[in-house]
Amino acid sequence: MSDPFPGGDTMWYSAAADLSAVRLFVRARGLALGLATGQADLLTLAVSELATNTLLHTAGGGQVRVWADAGDVVCDVVDSGGVRPLDVAMPAADATGGRGLAIVGLVCDDVTTHPVPAGTLVRLRLNR
Repeated sequence: MSDPFPGGDTMWYSAAADLSAVRLFVRARGLALGLATGQADLLTLAVSELATNTLLHTAGGGQVRVWADAGDVVCDVVDSGGVRPLDVAMPAADATGGRGLAIVGLVCDDVTTHPVPAGTLVRLRLNR
């Protein structure tokens, strides 16, 4: 996968063993950029859900980048999958899956998706 963030502060992941490092990276960056502890935890949860989906449903792993933009902390997650809807409803309590994207939408202030040459970019924003 080519780098959609040339010169950016990016972390790559490609295996389940990388998920803890992804979570540590996102939380540390979120805190350093001014998120409160609870907000950093929500960003970490959202990115963990997206990264897990990447590993379950695409090939080649993905990339994460976190930075500040005006009053927001922004995180891009890029993988080789196709653009998917993120305005999904929470599944029923007895459903065996499908909660990840619903959780992302609930815990972030804004979520958008964009096609990129490498696949799909999901952009998460949390207000500081």
